[in-house]
Amino acid sequence: MQLAVGDLTFSVHLEGPDDGRPVVLLHGFPQSGRCWSRVVPLLAAAGLRTIAPDLRGYSPGARPTEVSSYATDALVDDVVGMLDALGLSTVDLVGHDWGAWVAWQVAIRHPGRVRSLVAISVPHPVAMSTAMASDPDQQQRSAYIGLFRQEGKAERVMLDDDAAPLRAIFAGSGLSAAEVDAYVAPLQAPGALTAALSWYRAGSPADVAGLGPATVPTAFVWSDQDPAIGRAAAEACAAQVTGPYRFVELAGIGHWVPEQAPEAVSDTILGQVAAT
Repeated sequence: MQLAVGDLTFSVHLEGPDDGRPVVLLHGFPQSGRCWSRVVPLLAAAGLRTIAPDLRGYSPGARPTEVSSYATDALVDDVVGMLDALGLSTVDLVGHDWGAWVAWQVAIRHPGRVRSLVAISVPHPVAMSTAMASDPDQQQRSAYIGLFRQEGKAERVMLDDDAAPLRAIFAGSGLSAAEVDAYVAPLQAPGALTAALSWYRAGSPADVAGLGPATVPTAFVWSDQDPAIGRAAAEACAAQVTGPYRFVELAGIGHWVPEQAPEAVSDTILGQVAAT
């Protein structure tokens, strides 16, 4: 469906019974709402109503050109606006990668709208930012962000040779060539990759300044073969949650957790739903 939020229009994928408990699923870079395609049937079979939007920059109707339009405040407002537009007072909120970053921010800033939180791969923003500033291992893992923040150069590099470098990001994911193309092809449209990279370029220390702990029931899922997120950041997450907290470590899984371990993701979400 197409969902209007302010002057933007988001593509939103809905599954499960209309009267099911709503679960909002937020994707990361460089994906879309389809990253949950292996998780959604498991949740729908359990009677949940899943809502997986293509987020700002990924929905063609929600693609402003200014980098400032991708600041965290705007990304949080998008999610809250979607809940309002769908008439949902509270939801179970799930996010992977950048979607996890936004999910943390929504849960912390608007705890009354979030029954439970499942953050996948990216820990609490303070834990992540602290590790990036002080942990040499995390600094090495996050070095790619330097390229992503270079407007123009990053696009040229990643779209070269029919976007071969962008496709290479999915190496080891287990996704088929067709599944990878389903993510890459939309980002080859004019302005689409720039919009997706604007999430990195709009980042600011203000995003974590004064950010408190998560107070809602929270599960954090981290995979020990994730090349982007090290153990220091993952284990520091617990100190940033004051509500009920679970740390779910997945052995032998890489970064693309919803697609590589859909059963574990589903079980974690269902566990949060059952507990709240």
